[in-house]
Amino acid sequence: MIPVEQAQAPGDYDARVRQPGLSAIDELVGRSPRLTRRGPRRKKVADVEEDIPPEAFPPIWRSVLQDMKDAYHSRCAYLALYIHDATGNPSVDHVLPKSYAWDQVYEWTNYRLCAGIINSKKGVLLTLVDPFTVGAEWFALNLNTYHVERGALAPMAEWARVDATLPVLNQRLCVMERDEYVRCYRHGPGARGFGLGHLEDRAPFIASELRRQGQLLRGDT
Repeated sequence: MIPVEQAQAPGDYDARVRQPGLSAIDELVGRSPRLTRRGPRRKKVADVEEDIPPEAFPPIWRSVLQDMKDAYHSRCAYLALYIHDATGNPSVDHVLPKSYAWDQVYEWTNYRLCAGIINSKKGVLLTLVDPFTVGAEWFALNLNTYHVERGALAPMAEWARVDATLPVLNQRLCVMERDEYVRCYRHGPGARGFGLGHLEDRAPFIASELRRQGQLLRGDT
């Protein structure tokens, strides 16, 4: 995991996601919706917003998935690996889960671009490291096992979060993909591999760790 700079929301985000989302919340708690829309009114499911079941929120955030892929170069915020549409299942992750913060369900700042394998396993991010607040070298890559480990610069106050994040990052398929990226880079540009520029674009955490550990190919800097 490496620091990810938060991108600006699309210019039409408020009209496309936030306001329709808040209007849906109006309906879910039995208020008159602030916006009109086609179709039957949503059924009331709670008396107050805090009691709305997570699965009841309409997934209006999915409409900005392509915007997030464009803004974050189709890289998973947690793995710092390119998400392939056919196999990676890119998704919009809520940092503060829907069950915890109803008022953040439709907020761009609460979204992280996430590979499906991470989104399905990470649970509540409140116990993990947020890619938007992680520091440089809080995580390191073991180039023998391709497992992510706690980095030397991780502050002691964050060790619990870092250590809780590691099993999510070290799922078997994630380890295998890091292994493949390193092998392809070491083959060099050509039919069997690729150069440093491609590695930095598709797997910037791996590229940064190879550089930090002095393992770049001769001529790469």
